[in-house]
Amino acid sequence: MNATVNAIANPSENMTANLQQEINLLKVDLEQKDLLVQQLSEELFRLVKGNTAFLPNAEVHEQHSEEMRCLAEKLALVENQLALSQALIQDRDREALELRHTIQEMSDRNRMLEQVVQELPNIYRAKFAERIVPIKQKIEALQKENRQLHIELQSLSFRLSGRTTRRPTTQQRLELPRVMPALG
Repeated sequence: MNATVNAIANPSENMTANLQQEINLLKVDLEQKDLLVQQLSEELFRLVKGNTAFLPNAEVHEQHSEEMRCLAEKLALVENQLALSQALIQDRDREALELRHTIQEMSDRNRMLEQVVQELPNIYRAKFAERIVPIKQKIEALQKENRQLHIELQSLSFRLSGRTTRRPTTQQRLELPRVMPALG
């Protein structure tokens, strides 16, 4: 992520550095010209002082003023470009920070989900164990009732077989014990 942010930010940083370097060169150039203008002004003032016939050439003065305006305009343009570049860098830095925050949130959520997924088998085993207890109890009760009925059936069968051997000609009615239906 940092490499991506740096790759995005590097062109802006390079552009900012280039603009800053250009501003510095223009400032140095401006300072040199200001110094020359000041020296020329002082020299002209010394020469003209008391000599009204020797006035500075208006054309040269106009040319210097034009160069100064041109340099000031260039400096203003470069400063505007620098301000725009810095604003762009701040926007990208803010966006990168938001993306880092989002990545952190997603990583935390991912870890939480992984933990839940790891715990699911144990949760399902516990739920299954809870649900199987009443079923096992019901099966045990049915098996107990089945054994009881089987015992009663054998007892009745034994009694019935004893009666049929004593009275072979008599019809007997067999009454079975009432069985309760299993609870569903």
